[in-house]
Amino acid sequence: MAAMISCHYFSSLSNTSKLISLKNPSFQRRCSSGSPRRIQLCNKQKDRLLPLKECAISIALAVGLITGALTLGWSGYANASTTSVLPDLSVLISGPPIKDPGALLRYALPIRNKAIREVQKPLEDITDSLKISGVKALDSAERNVRQASRTLKQGKSLIVSGFAESKKDHGIELLNKLEAGMGEFQKIVEDRNRDAVAPKQKELLNNVGGVEEDMVDGFPYDVPEEYQNIPLLKGRATVDMKVNVKDNPNLDECVFRIVLDGYNAPVTAGNFIDLVERHFYDGMEIQRADGFVVQTGDPEGPAEGFIDPSTEKTRTIPLEIMVEGEKAPFYGETLEELGLYKAQTKLPFNAFGTMAMARDEFENNSGSSQVFWLLKESELTPSNANILDGRYAVFGYVTENEDFLADVKVGDVIESIQVVSGLDNLVNPSYKIAG
Repeated sequence: MAAMISCHYFSSLSNTSKLISLKNPSFQRRCSSGSPRRIQLCNKQKDRLLPLKECAISIALAVGLITGALTLGWSGYANASTTSVLPDLSVLISGPPIKDPGALLRYALPIRNKAIREVQKPLEDITDSLKISGVKALDSAERNVRQASRTLKQGKSLIVSGFAESKKDHGIELLNKLEAGMGEFQKIVEDRNRDAVAPKQKELLNNVGGVEEDMVDGFPYDVPEEYQNIPLLKGRATVDMKVNVKDNPNLDECVFRIVLDGYNAPVTAGNFIDLVERHFYDGMEIQRADGFVVQTGDPEGPAEGFIDPSTEKTRTIPLEIMVEGEKAPFYGETLEELGLYKAQTKLPFNAFGTMAMARDEFENNSGSSQVFWLLKESELTPSNANILDGRYAVFGYVTENEDFLADVKVGDVIESIQVVSGLDNLVNPSYKIAG
């Protein structure tokens, strides 16, 4: 049986008071016990919970009834918890979500360099500019390029000062490429060469991402002691997943490029990379494809996860969620259980092809080998505010060919998953010890 990925919804409107009540017994228990970090977080949360949430819940429920968001048909719906929390009204109306996987990965890097972010933003905004019809699209794109170029020149010294010392030479090389590319980009938009805009934008944003990665100086925090000796991805890695597609006259096979983020999910990403190097997924079928998610990773036989040959037991990993403003992830508890109802995850379920670890519905620390990719985007909630964030561990995004995930069906076969880059960021690799 496949591990369950389930949403926690409401069983009735009468139960919604539990979502905001500070007298909720489970909330009180969480706030009166546990680590000092959790108690401090709960105390902060008490100050943030306002009556306005009642209005937000009503709006969210109404939206769900219209869009079907509350009836996704997941197998855990019948037993859904009545203590879920939706974001407050200010979050619901704050703006459109970031859906581009590349942008999500760039913003998830542990850096604080305003100068490079101010170059990044207008380049990303070109995507929206191109949605405009006629010559206005290129007029808007030209303004974006000029703004990005001007910001780069003005902030170049601040960008250089942000490089990690060990990566400075490589960073400066990329920065020079970015600067030269800006000039080429301006020529493209001035010549009204619309077809060349998107490819050049992607090229320059890849350079921006590389510049930003060269600002990360080592791994930014210590993983908790109980997880320090298991496979950990201390950085990022890229894999190519080749899938053989059956019964599709337009598609025989497809290679999905996936970027795994160990900065924000070192345990989850490390576990996956270790299994990839064991060729665990090679030859495995897609086991779920329902228009909402694509899922695989359930091995043949009674086991629901990876059986470690060194222990002959299922290897499991904890739920791992990184939150904006925190120095390290939370382990073993959902953000709802922690009382962090307004917290924003660093790796949100926003992009088509968001990759996360599946787990048993009522056991947070039961992730093992089953993974899923989200096929739906959230149109009605902004970044970091949909109902999956904080309940499942996101650890990467499909960055190439993600649209073809919708064509993958149950029974299609993963021919192989291969690490393209970043394997040197994997520490404690168990695949080298046992087969």
